[in-house]
Amino acid sequence: MAEQTAPVDEQALDEVVRFTSDLIRIDTTNRGGGDCRERPAAEYAAARLAEAGLEPTLLERTEGRTNVVARIEGTDPSADALLVHGHLDVVPARAEDWSVHPFSGEIRDGVVWGRGAVDMKNMDAMILAAVRRWARHGVRPRRDIVIAFTADEEASAEDGSGFLADRHPSLFEGCTEGISESGAFTFHDGAGRQLYPIAAGERGTGWLKLTARGRAGHGSKVNRDNAVTRLAAAIARIGAHEWPLRLTPTVRAALTELAALYGIDPELDDTEGVDRLLEKLGPAAALVEPTVRGSANPTMLDAGYKINVIPGEAVGHVDGRYVPGGEDEFRETLDRLTGPHVDWEFEHREVALQAPVDSVTYARMRAAVEEFAPEGHVVPYCMAGGTDAKQFSRLGITGYGFAPLKLPEGFDYAALFHGVDERVPVEALHFGVRVLDRFLRTA
Repeated sequence: MAEQTAPVDEQALDEVVRFTSDLIRIDTTNRGGGDCRERPAAEYAAARLAEAGLEPTLLERTEGRTNVVARIEGTDPSADALLVHGHLDVVPARAEDWSVHPFSGEIRDGVVWGRGAVDMKNMDAMILAAVRRWARHGVRPRRDIVIAFTADEEASAEDGSGFLADRHPSLFEGCTEGISESGAFTFHDGAGRQLYPIAAGERGTGWLKLTARGRAGHGSKVNRDNAVTRLAAAIARIGAHEWPLRLTPTVRAALTELAALYGIDPELDDTEGVDRLLEKLGPAAALVEPTVRGSANPTMLDAGYKINVIPGEAVGHVDGRYVPGGEDEFRETLDRLTGPHVDWEFEHREVALQAPVDSVTYARMRAAVEEFAPEGHVVPYCMAGGTDAKQFSRLGITGYGFAPLKLPEGFDYAALFHGVDERVPVEALHFGVRVLDRFLRTA
């Protein structure tokens, strides 16, 4: 029993750093359109699991787009299983923009540098380090733990979590909840407080293709059926649209807890009241402001082939997001904003998610953070974007964002996601594996 509660050992602390660096050095850049190869990273992760006595399974929908799944048997056969998942792919990085090579995995001045350091090879390394510690010390978690390292999260997830959920659901039998990226990190509010937001929801994803059609012709002629004009007008309307306030239970809970922490009487029944609260929260408002409503941001335009030719078609792309329960309103709004001369369609669509913040699992995540960061304040929040939890929700798995990191003040965690000079402090990784180990053993 003593081994069950023993602290994380030095080997685990060393391994979480080494594994993060090693995984970064394996270039798993996902450029979209199938241009990625996660297999070397998947084989690396599978080998580390096998060394711990597990039997990982490697699965591919497309050659080279490899996923890894393994199960650890818990001590309570009556308990539901817990999914712990992390993706192996990363977004592109241009070496000339970085202070160090983005795939060097360099460890300098107590910091691990490289693409994936926070998104999310750090969490992959934490999972590996924690389960290997268990194997060394004979530790077993209370409930079955299913580990999944996925491909293709940074694009459509068709070769990753979508493939696993659709084609291999039996591997996740008994899983009712899951944890993954973007939660339990230190958020410094600029006034001395350290917040630890745990994600209990995600906005839905609606990546849109807009197509305007008109009459092709000479650029010198009058043309009131100009496809470029029609598209530009629709894009301008979408970009200028003020989306209405829509507070979900998770966001309402986040605002309520933050208001209590700051000693503010919350007014959450109208837009003006919420806007006043956000203003009073100062920097902490950044945790909730993107998720109090939907959004649609134009991102790409494509039209024409010569300056004096009016094209018959113009195409634009929009990154749309909608709050849980808001997809119908999102569709109706896009129908209105695009108008009669512009068609739109989903190029990629995924559901919005909500998870209860009054669950036993959430309470245990909170307790694990508070044990190692007693000065911190755990609060719920909803992610503005999305994760593989969307695909795993098809199996009835409720997803939380829980990839713990203790970060120093001035470390802009959010800016490093897909940003230049992505990096993670060694001490943050040590904190993360300690908290993750504590939570997973007791979850």
